[in-house]
Amino acid sequence: MSGTLRRTVIQLYKELQYMGRDYPAGSEYFSTRCKAAFLRNKDETDPEKIQMLVDRGRFVQKEIEALYGLKKYRAMKQRYYDQDELDMQAKLIEKYIKDL
Repeated sequence: MSGTLRRTVIQLYKELQYMGRDYPAGSEYFSTRCKAAFLRNKDETDPEKIQMLVDRGRFVQKEIEALYGLKKYRAMKQRYYDQDELDMQAKLIEKYIKDL
């Protein structure tokens, strides 16, 4: 593995471990699964295959960021909106869609 790919893989691993601190299923769960995924591919030597795995890791990283954003959005929505108000809005939206 070339030096730049090695640095990229290590950087991705560190970023994923950092992001895993807030994982909904627990940081220990995330950490062990992440470590297992990296160890599963530790003997890979083909630069193209390594780049493909890094790209997949970046995709997972973006998905985790989206998960965290959704989690924060739901928490804010629960804090600031009454459930009855949300149900009323949903009914109005359903009625509007039926009228189309």
